[in-house]
Amino acid sequence: MLQAPEAACLVIADISGYTTYLVGTELDHAQDILADLIGTVVGALRPTFRLAKLEGDAAFAYALTETVDASILQDTVERTYFAFRRRLRDIARASSCECNACIRIPSLDLKVVAHHGPVVRQRIAGRDELAGPAVIVAHRLLKNDVPAVLGLPAYALYSDDVVAAMAIEDPTSAGLREYRATYEGVGEVGGWVRDLEAAWQAELARSRVIVEPESALWSMASTYDGPPSIAWEWVTSPVRRPRWQQDVTAIEEASTSGRRGVGTTNHCMHGKDAIVEEVLDWQPFDYLTVRSRMPMPGVPPMVISYLFEPVDDRTRVTFRLQRPRSAKDRAVLEQLGPMLEPAVRAGASALEPLIAADVAARRAAAGMLAEPELPPAVGRGSRSGPDGPASAVRPPGVDAGPDRSS
Repeated sequence: MLQAPEAACLVIADISGYTTYLVGTELDHAQDILADLIGTVVGALRPTFRLAKLEGDAAFAYALTETVDASILQDTVERTYFAFRRRLRDIARASSCECNACIRIPSLDLKVVAHHGPVVRQRIAGRDELAGPAVIVAHRLLKNDVPAVLGLPAYALYSDDVVAAMAIEDPTSAGLREYRATYEGVGEVGGWVRDLEAAWQAELARSRVIVEPESALWSMASTYDGPPSIAWEWVTSPVRRPRWQQDVTAIEEASTSGRRGVGTTNHCMHGKDAIVEEVLDWQPFDYLTVRSRMPMPGVPPMVISYLFEPVDDRTRVTFRLQRPRSAKDRAVLEQLGPMLEPAVRAGASALEPLIAADVAARRAAAGMLAEPELPPAVGRGSRSGPDGPASAVRPPGVDAGPDRSS
């Protein structure tokens, strides 16, 4: 029996160049590398998205939602691409095999399409699957000529429908390039493209700003149910923060790109007063660093890092306040400590039941449609790379820690 239609954000991550890669390569090695890379891709998409189906060299994932957070979707897509590129690099470094399949690993790349629309869950050949026009459109979008038209071999293609769901008013100013195509049986589909190779190069070049333990004036850690990506949403979302952050009545966010990230400015409203935050570093879902200015004369700017560390099935969120260089500024912040610390601890306590309820709701929804199993990756490298041997794929759904070397 068909279920009632539900709004969903659909994402397909497809390993491009794999068909050509297979020609002239050792099939067992090539299939093992594919399993490794697919595991990396799915692991980076989870748990923001659930795996609906493996389709050869592609992963089809979804999230049931009426609206789409522009920052979370784009951060997840780019984080998935970064994980893919790092994994390509690490497999190549770790492998001592000189077969064609291993030598030609750098020829592989990744493209991602995202769409939003109604879907239904139905039973097909004994398996639960998603169906509906939105599923068809999402798969049609994979068959595009973006590389030829825009010259982008690695890209994310966001349909007009998902851009509307993200409430991006001006996609061009958000760094997206327009693309339109006509598909048989579907008609014209408009979309917007992000250059993932350019995003990767920017990721490699960017400076890290993080408060290390030895430079912290004060720190505090709290542990929450669920993975880092969910804790990240609650800590960074301007809609969710007032629900737990003490005395915050609203968050007014300003960003030129339409998504949160480096350069975003937040006005944390405390009644008529506002604490102004500037995002200095943004590494979803690992850490972020902000510079906060209090509405009080004589108080120096405070540099604060929030770090998200997976601990089994939970997440440790660490708050670190940087020690000012000048003795005068240190003295001021030390005097403010008795006021700041209780507020931070109260917010952390209020956040715990909210994350727990969110995780429980997502787990209940996830049980409605079982995820398929991932193919095992045997691993054929004999040398260890920066993240371990080539076979050491991070379990799907486990968030990586901060990668400061890239």
